[in-house]
Amino acid sequence: MISEGRLIVFFEEQFWVGIFERNDEEGLRAAKVTFGAEPNEAMLYEFVTQRATGLNFSPAVKTCVKEVADNPKRRIKNAKKALSAVGIGTKSQQALKAQRDVMNAERKAQNKINKETLIQQKFEQKQHKKKEKHKGR
Repeated sequence: MISEGRLIVFFEEQFWVGIFERNDEEGLRAAKVTFGAEPNEAMLYEFVTQRATGLNFSPAVKTCVKEVADNPKRRIKNAKKALSAVGIGTKSQQALKAQRDVMNAERKAQNKINKETLIQQKFEQKQHKKKEKHKGR
């Protein structure tokens, strides 16, 4: 059951990007979508209602809810800090990073297997050539 969700849209280098964040009982999950051209409200509404269910969300990252400070000066300080921060929420960044790390680990493992088989094939080919030369062929 989803308890909370939100969509953050921002401009990153040359494309408009959307970060879908989903808070549930397991923790925060995030999915990144590249829109390309600047999306208007109708495009975003259509995307959220029709295609958001098929997104590949990252593994859950545990979150803790912090109490809001009542001190008005602290609120101003926190607001300035949030505005000066570049990028998206740190929890969603962590979730996306975890997803990238999993994908990179899988890719590295597959590349290692491919490299080892290639090395083994080359070794066997050299051994075969040696035997053929020894036989005088």
